[in-house]
Amino acid sequence: MDQLVMSMLVVTALLTYARMSTSSDDDRLLVNMTVVSSAGALEAYCLDGSLPAYHIHLGFGAGANNWLLQFEGGGWCNDIESCSERAQTRRGSTLLMNKLETFSGILSNNASRNPDFYNWNRVKLRYCDGGSFAGDSKFDNGTLVLYFRGQRIWQAIIEDLLPKGLGLANKALLSGCSAGGLASYLHCNNFSSYLPDTTAVKCLGDAGFFLDSPGINMLHTQRIFFQNLVTLQGIEKNLDENCTSSISDPKQCIFPQYLLKYITPPLFILNSAYDVYQFHHILVPPSADPDGHWNRCKLNPKACGPDQIRLLHAFRVEMLTAVRSFLYNSSRGGVFINSCFAHCQSESQDTWFALDSPQLLNETIAESVGDWYFSRNVSKKVDCPYPCDTTCHNLIGAV
Repeated sequence: MDQLVMSMLVVTALLTYARMSTSSDDDRLLVNMTVVSSAGALEAYCLDGSLPAYHIHLGFGAGANNWLLQFEGGGWCNDIESCSERAQTRRGSTLLMNKLETFSGILSNNASRNPDFYNWNRVKLRYCDGGSFAGDSKFDNGTLVLYFRGQRIWQAIIEDLLPKGLGLANKALLSGCSAGGLASYLHCNNFSSYLPDTTAVKCLGDAGFFLDSPGINMLHTQRIFFQNLVTLQGIEKNLDENCTSSISDPKQCIFPQYLLKYITPPLFILNSAYDVYQFHHILVPPSADPDGHWNRCKLNPKACGPDQIRLLHAFRVEMLTAVRSFLYNSSRGGVFINSCFAHCQSESQDTWFALDSPQLLNETIAESVGDWYFSRNVSKKVDCPYPCDTTCHNLIGAV
């Protein structure tokens, strides 16, 4: 499962990069890695035992005291075999990561590409634990050692940033995409606890609203995957106590739909109703389609048959049902759920803020998030069903 997740994310990244036409290589913002040298005192290690890291680009002007933290995404590992393999890649070791990271989209320092957050202190937290920064356990059989220390990595990075100005922040936004988007849901309350009461703390989950939904074979593939993840990495004790004490299976609180009502800071849900990860691994996981009847549909939504479209629309309804209470009852919440076949839309310039970016009600994602964060306007937007949206940047084939 983990290899499939990683393969899909790599393909998605390549497609996204190939389509980015709003900036040239010459004006990309490349930011150096900062290794958290003090993390060893907390035993906050990546899967392979290396020290965690982040990239920071300092704010300036009116944004000098504001902070945006972005969790990196990249799937999960939920068994020893897949985690051992992951530990030997950039997803499990900072020693194997690129030391320069491109900041674009919500991380850009260009006002014309990121109008509301360009001059903030912007930080990208590198992902090397395979558990959405939430685990706290260790595997050691005498031959192999794996560290599942995502929660400690989160703590170590925050404690490294607090004296650098985060502890005096006027405004703060915790964000992330994919597994990082899930992390922004899981850590939103905790993030607020590190900061002064005077700090305006808000959270944004991009492509992190993974549904606890059965696939076309009526099996809960993602639920089983997450249950194994929570057990292996010791995540349960770090899940929200209000959620875990109110549900029959506390492991379910890793799903945002169960956690949502317990998140206290203002929250923005950015997701596609036809999220390609969820389409490929929750609605139609490979195990549910051994003969490949969905292969053409997965590669190009135009190739989907009527019955397949009906199931995709039903999946969209499930997502809207899961956020219904938040959508209509949360006075401080923001929502941008479009009908694009996409996954992660805040870090890529072309989907965040560009001339041809996806829009709902004539607003881009960047404008909608900015309206919500700065309380300029009510920012709750839900798209009509596929294929009505002509502004989509579909990551699998053309609309």
